[in-house]
Amino acid sequence: MAYSFTISSISIPFTKSSSLLFPSSSFSSSSSSHFPFKHHHALPISLSVSASATSTTAIETDKPQFSSKLLPFRVGHGFDLHRLEPGYPLIIGGINIPHDRGCEAHSDGDVLLHCVVDAILGALGLPDIGQIFPDSDPKWKGCDSSVFIHESVRLMHEAGYDIGNLDATLILQRPKLSPHKDTIKANLATLLGVDPSIVNIKAKTHEKVDSLGENRSIAAHTVVLLMRK
Repeated sequence: MAYSFTISSISIPFTKSSSLLFPSSSFSSSSSSHFPFKHHHALPISLSVSASATSTTAIETDKPQFSSKLLPFRVGHGFDLHRLEPGYPLIIGGINIPHDRGCEAHSDGDVLLHCVVDAILGALGLPDIGQIFPDSDPKWKGCDSSVFIHESVRLMHEAGYDIGNLDATLILQRPKLSPHKDTIKANLATLLGVDPSIVNIKAKTHEKVDSLGENRSIAAHTVVLLMRK
């Protein structure tokens, strides 16, 4: 893709009292830094500017390639939500949490790991988890979500970034996650290969409002800061 544009014949009117202020160094033969114009004269300016851009190859979802501009840091946000149904395990951050229902999903339904993956991919400007690991592909059926984490971390390092810090919020009415937060945090840090001090896990109820508050679903938000190595 290439583009160009030209600006020409710009007329700038000046009245009798108008003047342009130039640096004195621009006119070595004159001690005055003001160049007067007679009234209603115009200064014609011809400016030609051209620019070109080469279109980048579309990212293949099965083999995503980071092709965005290298920046000192990049920020990504991830979100995920799953229905809670009886007969499924409740896996959060790779930890099996005792509960009478779990996430219905194509993989293991780990809502925290899924939104962490999306946050990292988003920061890198890559397709989301559903495009890279589609639920239409049988090879991801029942897959441990740590596989998705490891792939997103690999892509992050390949692009030249490390995690600066990560902040996640889990939203569910039940069960209470206070007894499990430290374990979830430690396991997530291990999966990401980072110090636990840069990982933060928060949990909130939904005040018994809608499907989250009625214990019919679970959601998570994650914000991640990536920093150039």
